[in-house]
Amino acid sequence: MLGASLYIIVCSARNRVRVRLRRLREPRYLVGGLVGAAYIYFSFFARYRVGRRSASAGRVRQAQIPASLRAAGPALVGILFMVLAAFSWIMPFDSGLLDFSDAEVQFLFPAPVPRRQLLLHRLLRSQIGMLFGAAVVGFGAGFTLSGWTRLRVAVAAWLMSLALKLYFTGVTLARTRLAARDTRSRGVAWTPLAILTTALTVVFAAMWREYQAAPHLRGLDVMILAGRASMTGIAGIVLWPFAALTAPMFAVWPLPYLASLGGALLVTAALGAWVIASDGVFQEATAEVAARRGQQSATAGTARYKVRSSSWALASLGRPELAFAWKGAMQTTRTVDKRSIARIVALFFAVAVASASFGRSAAPAAILGAFSLMATVFMIVLGPQVLRSDMREDLAHLAMLRTWPIKASAVVRGELLWPGALITVSAWTTLAVAAYLSGITLGDVSIGLRLSGAAALAFIAPSLVFAQLTILNAIALLFPAWVPLGSQRARGLDAMGQRLIMMGGTWLLMAVALLPGAIVGGIIWFALRLFIGHAALIPAAVVCTVIVGIEVLLATEALGPVYERLDVMAVEKAE
Repeated sequence: MLGASLYIIVCSARNRVRVRLRRLREPRYLVGGLVGAAYIYFSFFARYRVGRRSASAGRVRQAQIPASLRAAGPALVGILFMVLAAFSWIMPFDSGLLDFSDAEVQFLFPAPVPRRQLLLHRLLRSQIGMLFGAAVVGFGAGFTLSGWTRLRVAVAAWLMSLALKLYFTGVTLARTRLAARDTRSRGVAWTPLAILTTALTVVFAAMWREYQAAPHLRGLDVMILAGRASMTGIAGIVLWPFAALTAPMFAVWPLPYLASLGGALLVTAALGAWVIASDGVFQEATAEVAARRGQQSATAGTARYKVRSSSWALASLGRPELAFAWKGAMQTTRTVDKRSIARIVALFFAVAVASASFGRSAAPAAILGAFSLMATVFMIVLGPQVLRSDMREDLAHLAMLRTWPIKASAVVRGELLWPGALITVSAWTTLAVAAYLSGITLGDVSIGLRLSGAAALAFIAPSLVFAQLTILNAIALLFPAWVPLGSQRARGLDAMGQRLIMMGGTWLLMAVALLPGAIVGGIIWFALRLFIGHAALIPAAVVCTVIVGIEVLLATEALGPVYERLDVMAVEKAE
């Protein structure tokens, strides 16, 4: 099976390269490839040449790092790995090693090959991506490092990624038996989780005892104390497997590095043995994967819906835009797993609480406020890029949409309504939390500026969201071949260049669209600030939002004829 796996890997990689090179004959892929290559060059190679010139300054900065902090590095990163390992049991993600392709399901599953060999085959296929990622880590580790040091960092990074891949595979296999009817199978599945929970409790209890003895410490001193506490006694024993994986990153050559590399190899081998020992579970998991892949092949390009009742009934009369908003809402509620969202929210909340355990009493509120503010900015700036339940998804159903007796501009506006409303409401929610806790996170800023700024951001958020959605949907209608359908993404250097071009064009058009509103709003703010102070930001934001809203309405009317003239054959199917 090893020879067959290597043959498949080599042939697949060769054919993938041929496809990437063949499609460079199309101008859009050629331009994207040039932009992607330029991005790689200026992000890595150009910075490397500049960084070599400032090598001496870099060495001085590295020498300023406390030796105690470098010594506590493996333990600190090991604690992060331990937390990640614990939360991986509740996160709604599965291991990529069990995500077999259609060809693997059709040809390898019926073959007389043990399931363990299939797992080893998937592990071998994943090595190309791991080696590439390790090379990137080694190259970007630091411009002042020598080539031999970069190689050692790359080897350590590859070993860590391999161990994580094996661990997540073991978690995926074990989770299939957490609710098994067989008591023995259920006990075997719960044992690793119980051991990990106990180890996490022991480590954090030791850290808490050390912190209680010196509560006045802050900053780097707290990190050094946490590392020192977790490396002694029982805490050091239970943390050793996680710290051993990260130790090669901090060890010096030659003997310390080789010794730490041996420990990391030992932990990785133990994880591999745990995964291989789950042969019975893997039999069931591969059967489920085969069935799931078969269903996806039969319904390629469509989302998996769950039938649920809804309290929002679509009225028989009304604006056609509301029908599209209703459609988008039903798509979201029937495709998004509410339990997955609850798990993610619980994860962030737990991380915030854990991060604040060694800080001031107001630290949890400060962390929550800072996180809420960052989440607000993320949803306003990048939310329209992520949430694609608009024309970028419905282009796959363009032939059906054309049969609906609805005005073209109403179709365009309706496609924007639901994602814009969902992103705006989410941004308002996190903004309200950030404003409520702003006294802690932004204590040096006056209350008038904080409240006025929050209110102004709340008023201007819808204009920013809907303007960006309008631009993205306009690009989808004008250049449909450049837009991947649904949640699928094209791969390759040329596809990355295309996405960079799309993102740069979107931000440039956003700046142009916001310029008139920003100018008028700035004039209003300048005229009223002497009379009402910081509150002048609110009317300025309202005026800016109104102007951008008018631009959005005019743009949707102009996109109506573009939608009517769009050829169904111009929409390119995703890979």
